[in-house]
Amino acid sequence: MDSMKKIILFIVFLTISIYGFSQIEDQPLDSVTEKMIMVEGDSVFQSTIALNEVYLFGKLKFPDYKSKLRYYILRRKTLKVYPYAKLAAERLVELNDSIVQIKRKSKRKKYTRKVQKYIEEEFAEELKKLTRTEGQILVKLIHRQTGSTAFSLVKELRSGWRAFWYSTTAKMFSISLKEEFNPRIVHEDYLIEDILQRAFTADRLVRQATVLDYDYAALNNKWGNVDKKKEK
Repeated sequence: MDSMKKIILFIVFLTISIYGFSQIEDQPLDSVTEKMIMVEGDSVFQSTIALNEVYLFGKLKFPDYKSKLRYYILRRKTLKVYPYAKLAAERLVELNDSIVQIKRKSKRKKYTRKVQKYIEEEFAEELKKLTRTEGQILVKLIHRQTGSTAFSLVKELRSGWRAFWYSTTAKMFSISLKEEFNPRIVHEDYLIEDILQRAFTADRLVRQATVLDYDYAALNNKWGNVDKKKEK
């Protein structure tokens, strides 16, 4: 939008605003103390504008080279697997929303099998390329995005035996499908959350809010202090 259009738009908004204020209980304009705002694209005046939460990140500091190397390896793996966890959460929401609309139990079961097969085929080839540690990070992120462990999801969408089999197979590669994402207690999970928040802010990843209940700012205060102690 060029400067002339911006000026015209401002004049239009100002005119509408003055007219709107003049109608409030027939009060004069200077008696209205609360300032109202019209957001572009909206037809309703608002007294405030809701803004997304923004984090200011400090420069990364590490107590030693080993910690620095660990963080950057973890970042590479996290950025790689996060899109799969995001996609899994989206598919799960789509599945649940669709199932609600299906009344007959037999049809719901048939539809669930169909969608589950589609999800498995959609993920299968890509997931085969993941390393053990990438697979474990993915399991944690699935819990972050859905609130359920990978084991619980498999059990819910298929059967307990299928979940047991998947879990047993995963253990052969040192991957636990029951692993949860807990950045309050596990330092590596906090690092993963830090990596995600920085990537969201830098537009390297598409933000998808976690369903878990924790405050990143509080986590940063907690674990940041621990890292500072290590530097001493």
